[in-house]
Amino acid sequence: LRSRVWRGVMAAYRFNLVKHVPQFSSSLWKIARRCCSSIYTIPVDHTEPTFDKILIANRGEIACRVVQTCKRMGIKTVAIFSEADRHALHVQMADEAMYVGPPPSSQSYLVMDRIMDVIRKTGAQAVHPGYGFLSENKEFAKQLADEGVVFIGPPSGAIQAMGDKIESKLLAKAAKVNVIPGFDGVVKDADEAVQIANEIGYPVMIKASAGGGGKGMRIAWNDKEARDGFRLSSQEAASSFGDDRLLIEKFIDNPRHIEMQVLADSHGNALYLNERECSIQRRNQKVVEEAPSIFLDPDTRKAMGEQAVALARAVEYTSAGTVEFLVDSQKNFYFLEMNTRLQVEHPITECITGVDIVQQMIRVAKGHKLTMKQSDIPIRGWAVECRVYAEDPYKSFGLPSVGRLSRYQEPVHLPKVRCDSGIQEGSEISMYYDPMISKLVTYGDNREEALQNMCRALDNYVIRGVTHNIPLLQEIIAHPRFVSGDINTKFLYEEYPDGFQGRQLSDTEQKEVAAMAACIYLRDQVRAGAFRNENRMPLRPTHPTDWAINVTVQGKDMTTSVTENQQHFSVTVNGQTLTVSKDWSIAAPVLDATINGQKNTFQCISRKGDDIKLQYKGTVFTVEVMPKKAMDYIHLMPEKPKVEASGEVRSPMAGSLVSLSVQPGQDVAVGQEVCVIEAMKMQNSLTAARSGKVKEVHFEKGSNVAEDDLILELE
Repeated sequence: LRSRVWRGVMAAYRFNLVKHVPQFSSSLWKIARRCCSSIYTIPVDHTEPTFDKILIANRGEIACRVVQTCKRMGIKTVAIFSEADRHALHVQMADEAMYVGPPPSSQSYLVMDRIMDVIRKTGAQAVHPGYGFLSENKEFAKQLADEGVVFIGPPSGAIQAMGDKIESKLLAKAAKVNVIPGFDGVVKDADEAVQIANEIGYPVMIKASAGGGGKGMRIAWNDKEARDGFRLSSQEAASSFGDDRLLIEKFIDNPRHIEMQVLADSHGNALYLNERECSIQRRNQKVVEEAPSIFLDPDTRKAMGEQAVALARAVEYTSAGTVEFLVDSQKNFYFLEMNTRLQVEHPITECITGVDIVQQMIRVAKGHKLTMKQSDIPIRGWAVECRVYAEDPYKSFGLPSVGRLSRYQEPVHLPKVRCDSGIQEGSEISMYYDPMISKLVTYGDNREEALQNMCRALDNYVIRGVTHNIPLLQEIIAHPRFVSGDINTKFLYEEYPDGFQGRQLSDTEQKEVAAMAACIYLRDQVRAGAFRNENRMPLRPTHPTDWAINVTVQGKDMTTSVTENQQHFSVTVNGQTLTVSKDWSIAAPVLDATINGQKNTFQCISRKGDDIKLQYKGTVFTVEVMPKKAMDYIHLMPEKPKVEASGEVRSPMAGSLVSLSVQPGQDVAVGQEVCVIEAMKMQNSLTAARSGKVKEVHFEKGSNVAEDDLILELE
């Protein structure tokens, strides 16, 4: 139903540079809002003065999220879009939309003059910046103020104070907030970085003074890493924030990353909406978050919340903001930074408090008082958020993937599931923006229920056309250590020291996968045979009743036989018999099958020849299924020789070649950096796998490369 509605809307009009979008039907808004509006406990007061029209200076899921609250409040919305986003979901959902430039964000979403021109043309009274882009840009806030347009966020002074990590640390000290030991000034060059790091003592964190989101951050354990970290962090900071200033502070080993959501108005009221646990990270970017934290006790929660509010008051903060802390094993906590914007993971706070944070931001921007007191803020159950990315989790826990979503189905039919996304079936995941597909949120009366709901939701999430990180997310959620709450920011690197390899099936799970693959193969064969050379209805079934099959799962050959009756399949795998239900269709994107009385969820990704790609508990397994007679002759088939590829450097992702440090004829050593690929504003250094002489370089600096493109070869 959802996909049909979206396609109907898209067919109803064609986009020009300026677009007026027809109002959505009530049934469509029911679909768009059913996962979030039901959690809010504070009703909208439609008699309260508010804005007539708000421009959303962002894209993707956060733009859609803001539109939803504006609709609840009866406020018209204006979207902006680049050429790459001309047919994007946020453009369809807004009341109006205007083009602002080519796909690169530096030529569209970050061009203040073009956005200001849209504001003038549409008569928008206020701007919600979302997160990223211009959300923490004090100059943008100042330009809006000069035009008499309200910035839905904090005042520019607070943005400047908290956006600069050096200044914010000094202000935090003055507000008696616990801070991490470190160097409070700006690091001038790599030599000074090494000197300061030695004075503080390794390990140290090198990070951008401006911005956040894990960009421009490196951990250094020695002098070489400090030099490399300074270079790469300054490049990332300049690319992401237009500011290459860096600071250095002591890196707290094995910490938890816990943050406090704060809300403040212009009448002197400020409060905290409890904490979010954000310790599961890769490359300093969050992957899984939950609220509340299993680690905090009421006294620590209160102390952290009060310090967060004290910092907000110290900078005369208004609107929503997030104060981030590092917490050690003894529950000592240290100020990390303050994000002066709506946080990506705000939905889990909304789930446990019932507060629509976007609604409160709009109310505060209009000059209204907060209607809540600190004593009114509950902890109502538990919520978990998984960031679903178009990334390959088998490459450094997630390198970006690009492509078109050929099939897409969110698991919002399940209870207690919320999915914040800005895409739909047919959407393009491009190299120009963050590769996030959605924020998948589940909640429950307790943590166990929330985690069980998340496992179920991930199993039912259908994504085709791009590589995604659901295999990694599913493994994290079900990991015994995560379930017990024994986590820190190094969780992924401690549990998967050799990189993520996907789910390792137990013997029972291997047999279940083999049995399901065998049943899919049987149904596929019967369906194909039913149409082959038949010109009349057969009087009785002509297909075999007993199938002898060989199934290979994770390199393990299993002798399998399948029989079928009216109720179920009976599958014998290596001597063990399993009963598989028949109440599923091979044409369905999600297959719910009961095996030996236990419900199992599979997705049949593809069927090609003897190979069936089957997704089970997040991981996709290539299962080889063939008749036993064919298996008896397989040993006669010659094996394809393996190609030596250690002399090749290929791009692990689509991106831009921002640095090329070698040329043909140059000798390189194993581990030497040969180039740097930038994708989604993250710098990725590529090194030589062996020593040798550069034979040929296939790309120039500044070129765009696709995943697996051959960049250079060694002799």
